Amino acid sequence: MKYNYHTHTARCFHAVGTDEEYVVEAIKAGFDEIGFADHSPWNFKDFVSGMRMHENELGEYCLSVKGLREKYADKISIKLGLECEYFPKYMPWLKEMLEKHEMDYIILGHHFCDDEPGSLYNGQLTEVSQLYRYRDDIIEAMETGLFSYVAHPDIFMRGYPGFDEHCEKISLEIIEKAIETNTPLEYNLLGFSHSLNDGKQGYPYPDFWRLVAEKKPPVTMGIDAHQPEAYADSVLYQKGLDALSELGLSLVPSVKMLR
Repeated sequence: MKYNYHTHTARCFHAVGTDEEYVVEAIKAGFDEIGFADHSPWNFKDFVSGMRMHENELGEYCLSVKGLREKYADKISIKLGLECEYFPKYMPWLKEMLEKHEMDYIILGHHFCDDEPGSLYNGQLTEVSQLYRYRDDIIEAMETGLFSYVAHPDIFMRGYPGFDEHCEKISLEIIEKAIETNTPLEYNLLGFSHSLNDGKQGYPYPDFWRLVAEKKPPVTMGIDAHQPEAYADSVLYQKGLDALSELGLSLVPSVKMLR
């Protein structure tokens, strides 16, 4: 089955296109199943994020995806999800929303630790202590069993100066927890495209994926689509598959759903 569960929408302020345009492009590209996992709103107090839908947009987002699911049911399977951080203090609210809107899945995209307001983006970590905090959150999140997979698990290497012994240690611990909990790690095609096009090495980070190749946790691949045309890039998609094949890795046939 050809799938992608990492699709954003214009509601997050850094993606473009209508929801339906993503579906149409996915159908043209021969996908069997896709999932919308736009950046989750959170029940913030006195803070408005510039990188995620507002809390009052969640209902409309869910209705839009469910409507497209019905409209294109004979052509493609569509799942409803969110890309979420692991914020323990907001998890009760999130669980309530998952039930209320009958969502199919969530993926772990851990951009911040603790909370978003005043927090450092996890793609800009420069200190050892920050690495270990990231590790702790990722491991605790996987232990909840809520997340279908970990998006860009190696995001910490986007800003960290080099793959040192601390990076290797936390990478191995994340990989081992992925094996223990049967939680796939995502090979992120948006990051892959950046490294191919501008030469800046972020994620997928080669040394992280070298360890993945050695330990063999479950692996998935995400387009991380921020524009409908991302689904049409069959060359990049195949390059991602080839990169994983060279590492001796193959994609899980599917990811777990909440319902």
